[in-house]
Amino acid sequence: MSNVLLCFGGLGVLLFLVLLSGIRFIPNNRIGLVEKRFSGKGSVKTGLIALNGEAGFQPKVLRGGLHYLIPIQYVVHMMPLVTIPQGKIGYVFARDGKQLEPTQVLASNVTAHDFQDVEAFLKNGGQRGPQSRILREGTYAINLMQFVVITEGRVFSLPLNRDENAIIQGMSDSIAERHGFRPIVIKDTDDKIGVVTVHDGPSLQQGEIIAPIVGDDPKEPDTYHNKFQDPDRFLAAGGFRGRQLQVLVEGTYNINRLFATVETLPKTIIDVGFVGVVVSYTGELGLDLSGKEYRHGELVEREKRGVWSEPLLPGKYAFNTYAGKVIPVPTTNIILKWISTETGSHRYDENLAEVSLITKDAFEPSLPLSVVIHIDYKKAPLVIQRFGDIKKLVEQTLDPMVAAYFKNIGQTRTLIQLLQERSAIQQTASTEMKEKFAHYNLELEEVLIGTPSSPENDTQIETILMQLRSRQVAEEQVETYVRQQKAAVQERELKEAQARAAMQTNITESELNVTVQGNQGKAEYQRSVQQAAQIRALAEAEAEKTARIGIAQALAVEEQVRAYGGPQFQVTQQVMEKFANAIREAKVDVVPRILIKGNGGEGDTGTGSVIEALMAMLLSDKLGVSVADDSTPRSAEAEELRKSIRESMKKSSSPGSGEEPKKK
Repeated sequence: MSNVLLCFGGLGVLLFLVLLSGIRFIPNNRIGLVEKRFSGKGSVKTGLIALNGEAGFQPKVLRGGLHYLIPIQYVVHMMPLVTIPQGKIGYVFARDGKQLEPTQVLASNVTAHDFQDVEAFLKNGGQRGPQSRILREGTYAINLMQFVVITEGRVFSLPLNRDENAIIQGMSDSIAERHGFRPIVIKDTDDKIGVVTVHDGPSLQQGEIIAPIVGDDPKEPDTYHNKFQDPDRFLAAGGFRGRQLQVLVEGTYNINRLFATVETLPKTIIDVGFVGVVVSYTGELGLDLSGKEYRHGELVEREKRGVWSEPLLPGKYAFNTYAGKVIPVPTTNIILKWISTETGSHRYDENLAEVSLITKDAFEPSLPLSVVIHIDYKKAPLVIQRFGDIKKLVEQTLDPMVAAYFKNIGQTRTLIQLLQERSAIQQTASTEMKEKFAHYNLELEEVLIGTPSSPENDTQIETILMQLRSRQVAEEQVETYVRQQKAAVQERELKEAQARAAMQTNITESELNVTVQGNQGKAEYQRSVQQAAQIRALAEAEAEKTARIGIAQALAVEEQVRAYGGPQFQVTQQVMEKFANAIREAKVDVVPRILIKGNGGEGDTGTGSVIEALMAMLLSDKLGVSVADDSTPRSAEAEELRKSIRESMKKSSSPGSGEEPKKK
């Protein structure tokens, strides 16, 4: 009896222990996946999760706390909570659910979007495979038997076999290559856009290269996919797989990289001085706006396929360069240089070279040119429509046209004329070529001609140019000499002026001295004149006085002569006086020591000596008169002199005789 009791007691203890083993404790940071080993309903017929109580993995998970499960029937697999870090993205892969459609890449989550309720997911049509919906930041209690969650740091799942692990790991690597664990961030400082390529949905129609914009209206929430962040709504709006016309601009976008990848491209920037002509590769066929007579392509409205009639003005544009091309057209002046060693700033002329000419006198110079053109921004689409781009316009049209024109000019002129008439040729070319440029919707501003140069190893042109230069140098030298001569004259005048200015004080003093001395000379002259007049007056008075004295003496002498017997007596007296002086000086005896007397002949008077007789004879012979004649009458000269003296004496005795004589 006791053994039976002991046996039942042992069974009771064992049963109690078995019952206690049904208690499960789940920490709060973990979950429990419940696996049912056996059930009266049998095993799961399809799928992986037992939705109706069958044996297998159960849809619900055990959260933190104590749970009681029937021992042996249930097994609890402890798994961690799924945590998505801040700024990261998690991807979900469903092991059970409906199969994907042949055109599907990702499972739709329109009805089954709650990954934490496996039963609701499967009953609402959830599909197996990679899900279109992603997990954002947070912690999730997900049944890791039904779902595999792939994050950047790890893969959350309950492993089943090695093959599945390889598939999951391959999916993780593919997402990592696309940088899919982080949101797409387009910074405003980068001036970039995001071009989206969708990998799910129906394919594009034949002939289309880019998917049109769909579901971009926020007023229609059922189709507004919010920049590809809601794949189900994108597909519901009629979106196609492939590269999308719609682009992403600055912002942060949580996009499933298994659904769509994003390529960043720089924005289209139209600088100042340019416009952008758009050539669209997509869109509907539009009405040709260029007119029936213009047969160089189609000019269409915006958003249509073809060349847009309205160019893009300067600015920044989020333009999808896969959907079209923006050709920049300069609206400032374009300088095209036909010079092999030079290139304009736009580099449209990098393949241009000098124009080869043949002149009228058979020279072959190379003519460098510069042509300035302008494109009206409104006509820029017409230019692109006709030529494709500006460089083709320059090389395929302007180059042959300009070269032919100047070749014709060269054939009508000699080399010297080509050199000397450059200005006239420029003006004529600018006028005549305007119409030709206008035919191509271009505005010709100016044509500039350089100096012709000779071909390689040809020095004939250089020789002519040297001769012209020598001639010009000679002319310039002549002009230089003339100018130097003028400069020398100017320099001399300048130095004279400077010297005059430097000596101005001395000149002024000397001029004053000259004036003073002139005045003094005039004063001295006046004094001299006065003194001369005075001396003249005194001399005249003295002369008159002397004359009067002389006349008086003459009259007295005459009277004496008359008194002494006339002029013969006077002469005799004077001769005798001189004779007596001579005898006295010679000490000759006057009375001879021997006296010889006459013998009383005829003629002897007895009153004089022989000498006296001799002297009387000599004087008588010289004078031609008789010595004894003392009664000679007065001469006419004496009478005239006497008369003038009397008149003078009368004048001197008159009342006005004291007046000074006039100055001569």
